[in-house]
Amino acid sequence: MKSSPAKKRILFVCVENSNRSQMAEAFARIQGGDAVEALSAGSKPSGVINPKAIRFMAELGYDLATHASKSLDRIDGEFDAVVTMGCGDNCPWVPARRREDWALPDPKHMDDDGYRAVRDEISARVKTLLSTL
Repeated sequence: MKSSPAKKRILFVCVENSNRSQMAEAFARIQGGDAVEALSAGSKPSGVINPKAIRFMAELGYDLATHASKSLDRIDGEFDAVVTMGCGDNCPWVPARRREDWALPDPKHMDDDGYRAVRDEISARVKTLLSTL
């Protein structure tokens, strides 16, 4: 009997954990299914998910309102990949087998088209990441 491979653990990190990292976590859950354990956290979490992130993920049929903005202090264990969202020195170091920094602009103050463009770029990058883990 063949055993199933262990779930890949991925952590997406941003400062506020309210936009980019939340959407990345959602896409990893959508695209990775049961093969992935996706988490997100922030170094200074805002405590809320940005209403725009909720609205633009709802367009794709995902309810981001079920997520919570959480602190890196609540995250532990080893990760197959840790992805920071272009927050540079503000993102703390988390141990992982693989690290990536996605230099993505913060869509917080963007118009709808700009926000969707960042959302869609996150989706594409998550798909690529999952295919290479």
